[in-house]
Amino acid sequence: MNARSHPELLHSLSNAHLDALEEETIYLLREVAAVFERPALLFSGGKDSLVMLRCAEKAFGVGRLPFPLLMINTGHNFPEVIAHRDQRAAELQAQLIVRSVEDSMRRGTVRLSHPGESRNAHQSVTLLEAIEEFRFDALVGGARRDEEKARAKERIFSHRDSFGQWQPKDQRPELWTLFNTRLQPGEHFRVFPISNWTELDVWQYIAREDIVLPSLYYSHRRAVVERKGLLVPVTPLTPARPDETVQERAVRFRTVGDITCTCPVASDAATPEAIVIETLRAEVSERGATRMDDQTSDASMEKRKKDGYF
Repeated sequence: MNARSHPELLHSLSNAHLDALEEETIYLLREVAAVFERPALLFSGGKDSLVMLRCAEKAFGVGRLPFPLLMINTGHNFPEVIAHRDQRAAELQAQLIVRSVEDSMRRGTVRLSHPGESRNAHQSVTLLEAIEEFRFDALVGGARRDEEKARAKERIFSHRDSFGQWQPKDQRPELWTLFNTRLQPGEHFRVFPISNWTELDVWQYIAREDIVLPSLYYSHRRAVVERKGLLVPVTPLTPARPDETVQERAVRFRTVGDITCTCPVASDAATPEAIVIETLRAEVSERGATRMDDQTSDASMEKRKKDGYF
C-alpha cells in the first residue's frame, strides 16, 4: 500500500514519526537543564527555534523555562522576525537576552572590510563575547543535519574548546544515547536537540502543532532580482544593481537570517500544509536555495563553525 495515495495513512505515520522526534527533543532539553549550570537557548524567531521552543514549553511549562533565550542580532534582521521573537518570549514569560554585532563593532572586536559587507559571519564574535559575559556552559541551537554538509558532522552534544572553536576530529562518541558532557574551565557545549529532524519534519510539526510563524515564511508579493541563480530581495540593504531588472513575484522564505544574505524562493504556498507538499518536491537544500553567503565555498560553513559560529 502506498502511503502517499492514502492521506489518512500518511497522517498517522507522520504523527508517529513526529511523536518520536518530539519525545527525543524533550528528553535532550531536560538533559541540558539537568547537566549544565548556565545553559541558554539560541532563539532567532525563525521556524527551527520556534519548533524547539514549543518542545521546551512542553518539557517545562509556561513561565518555567530553566534557561534564558539568547539572540545575536546583526542589526540587519527582518523586522517581522524580531517582533515575533519578542512576542513569543513574552508569551512564555522567558528571559530574553539580545546581544548585537553593532555593539561588537563599536568595541572594535568586529571590523567590516567595507560598509556593505554582510554581518552574518561576524555573529560568532558577538556570540563568543556573550558566552564570556554570562559564562554560559551550554548553548542549545536549532541546527538540523540536513541543512548543510558541515552541520551533518556535528554531535548532538558538540564540544567547543576554550576559544569557542569546533574541532570536528575531537568530537566525542555518542553511543546508546550516552553523552560525555565533561568540561574543562572555559569550555562549553553546543547542543542540537533537533539534529534528527529534517525541513519536512519541521513543517509537518508546525502544521500539527499550529505554531504561529513570522509572515515571511508564507507566500507574499515582493520585489526581487535574479542574481546567480537566486531571487535577491530588493531592500535598502540589498538594492538592485543598474543592470538588473526588478520583478514583483510571489515568494516565501525557507529561512529568515540576515537580510543581506537571505533569499526567498518562488512560491504560492500560503499554509504549512502547502509548504509540506513543496518541501517533498524540493531538489535543493534549504541553505543552498536561499543563502548568498553559502554560495562562495563548500567549506565556508565548516570554517565559520571552527571559528565559533552557530
